[in-house]
Amino acid sequence: MKLLELGSSAPQLSALDQDGTEIVFGDIYKKGTTLVYFYPKAATPGCTAEACSLRDSFTTLRDREGKQIQILGVSRDTPAAQKKFQQKQQLPFPLIADRSGEVAKAFGVKLNPLLGFTSRESFLISDGKIAWLSRKAKTSGAAQEIQEALQALE
Repeated sequence: MKLLELGSSAPQLSALDQDGTEIVFGDIYKKGTTLVYFYPKAATPGCTAEACSLRDSFTTLRDREGKQIQILGVSRDTPAAQKKFQQKQQLPFPLIADRSGEVAKAFGVKLNPLLGFTSRESFLISDGKIAWLSRKAKTSGAAQEIQEALQALE
């Protein structure tokens, strides 16, 4: 597994979201700066804190001087588990059901072989390239971490 570095081309792949709809990452990247964040398991305390942090700051993150950020959450949960998590937490962004781990592998995200969870990592993609990354992304401070990263990119 190759770790992505700053300036690397963002992975071009597709995967199913919580509704079973195919999401083509390249199409999302074309819409603007994109946050792809990986979390271990839907509906667990840390993952809920992370998702809710992003949800609570969604408007601020999306409406930055006319630049809209796209957000994709990714875990190895089933589409049904992702859907339940999205609905319960009222998340306004898609959740990718990476059952095979192919999305995580493409991003170089570590997998815990005993539990089958991915590690908590985040990537900002701008113009098709990795513009920022965190190999130990925050939970309740996720939105603040992303806002700071976005400011540094301006």
